[in-house]
Amino acid sequence: MNGLGGLNKSENGVVIGVVQLQLPVTETPADLAAQTDRIVELVAKARRNMPSMDLVVFPEYALHGLSMDINPKIMCTLDGPEVAAFKQACIDNAIWGCFSIMELNPGGMPYNSGLIIDDQGEIQLYYRKMHPWVPVEPWEPGDQGIPVCDGPNGSKLALIICHDGMFPEMARECAYKGAEIMIRTAGYTAPVRDAWRYTNQSNAFCNLMATANVCMCGSDGTFDSMGEGMICNFDGSIIAHGTSGRADEIITAELRPDLIREARANWGVENNIYQFGHRGYVAVKGGAQDCPYTYMTDLAAGKYRLPWEDDVKHTDGTSCGFDAPTRVFGEPKQEAAE
Repeated sequence: MNGLGGLNKSENGVVIGVVQLQLPVTETPADLAAQTDRIVELVAKARRNMPSMDLVVFPEYALHGLSMDINPKIMCTLDGPEVAAFKQACIDNAIWGCFSIMELNPGGMPYNSGLIIDDQGEIQLYYRKMHPWVPVEPWEPGDQGIPVCDGPNGSKLALIICHDGMFPEMARECAYKGAEIMIRTAGYTAPVRDAWRYTNQSNAFCNLMATANVCMCGSDGTFDSMGEGMICNFDGSIIAHGTSGRADEIITAELRPDLIREARANWGVENNIYQFGHRGYVAVKGGAQDCPYTYMTDLAAGKYRLPWEDDVKHTDGTSCGFDAPTRVFGEPKQEAAE
């Protein structure tokens, strides 16, 4: 049940619209400005489309397309005109918005960043993609963790980006920090369609958390993005799904954070996010609260290494035309440091 896509909004509901945005081609500052205007237009469309909508979500690469162009002239900043336009659009339409920018990073490669802006034009969440889609993407790995913010109608929101959602640890971190709704924006193309669906559902079910997910849509003449707006309930069921592949279609659903909180408190069987840290509580008081997972302890100790590590063939971006990096994570580029 999702209130007929949000048409019948309940007192405790949060109505979300995910925009299967037409994949753009952005090569110049003029292209960037035009695409900014297009997104602003679609914020207004979302408000007209669904007066009850609380939050409109745009996919990853909504401004920049899939070219992987790192030209500084088309990179964005938090205080730049693109973000200012998004803020004003949220104010003008009295709606929350989730947006994607490729963010200028003078100390390294650009960040692939996401913003959640409230209906007063204030940034409530700012996130840098933790897991760029290597070896294809050149973006700097995120360095600010996974934030959670208060959202509309008393909800708790988190945002991850595209490939992030293929790592179950990302969704678990969102839920562990209190998120009831996890947004996943993406630019994925059709070969990833099945994995997209499975992970959107498993991220929801394994964490008793709703997920709202959307990709770019249509073709830019080279790539074909799949759309696939998909909203999943906390039991893993799909409650809204954009299967038409129609560009700029807005897929909507009502989510119920109050029912998510109820399930997290009352479920016994399959309350997995609680049980993960309280193993076997029927047998031992409070359950086992150790960390028996080698990959976790090794990662924390800085010695994560797979048994087949020496056989991995792709360990940089040279197969996709990028130079092999020489800079260690956390170090600035040489020209920026001089």
